[in-house]
Amino acid sequence: MLTKALENKYLLRIQDALQAANAAVGGFLPGSFQVHDHGGRNVVTEVDRALSQVLRKALLRPGEGWLSEEDPDDRTRLSKEVVWIVDPLDGTREFVDGIPEWCISVGLTVAGAAVAGGIFNPATGEQFVGGLHSGVTRNGRRTQPTQKTRLACAQVLASRQEYSRGEWTKFEGKEFSIRATGSIAYKLALVSAGLADATWTLFPKHEWDVAAGVALANSAGCRVCCTQNAELLFNQNRPLLPGLVASSSGIWEQVLQLVSQCGA
Repeated sequence: MLTKALENKYLLRIQDALQAANAAVGGFLPGSFQVHDHGGRNVVTEVDRALSQVLRKALLRPGEGWLSEEDPDDRTRLSKEVVWIVDPLDGTREFVDGIPEWCISVGLTVAGAAVAGGIFNPATGEQFVGGLHSGVTRNGRRTQPTQKTRLACAQVLASRQEYSRGEWTKFEGKEFSIRATGSIAYKLALVSAGLADATWTLFPKHEWDVAAGVALANSAGCRVCCTQNAELLFNQNRPLLPGLVASSSGIWEQVLQLVSQCGA
């Protein structure tokens, strides 16, 4: 794992990359870019590709691996210890629709573990940055996860797309509130910063969707794991996770029990 001094250097690189990407995205106004809809939830824009180039230039150094949603998979990453796992624009549908729940997501993994990350939401001006030695900050201020010990009265963040399709019906009528929110990376950032209590997915997620958010959750002292009891390791040959569950530590066992009972 990283020393604190080395982690600080990576965190500075992450912050610089997020700011560069934020500056780049400001050049794309609604209606000024091409949208390619391949059906389902897969929406690709010129913005994704432009941001990927900016992030790659700012982050990648010799000897490091790279995995990004917008770039061809360079399989040499599998032999690298340090790998950047990036989603240039997580929540593309929300971005296209003008919903302020999308973000730029940068995760750093070492030997398969998510150890540092940064998530920036240009629409709200929120920047979340964290490392295992440093904890998590939101716009430069140190944050803490929520301290609830009961799932009752908790706020759970659901996928906006899953919720709109009625797939969260089985969780309704419980004592906690459900808030539909775009971008899994943004949801994980909110949980890590104590702005929500838990989130989970009902469908598989790619590593680039969650690497930064998992790093923030780890750094904050939250609990996070794959659904179906799968091991949570990054930089895998097939970068697809069965699903993800995350919450503050005080309600973790209750969250796991509920998700298991409901078959998520």
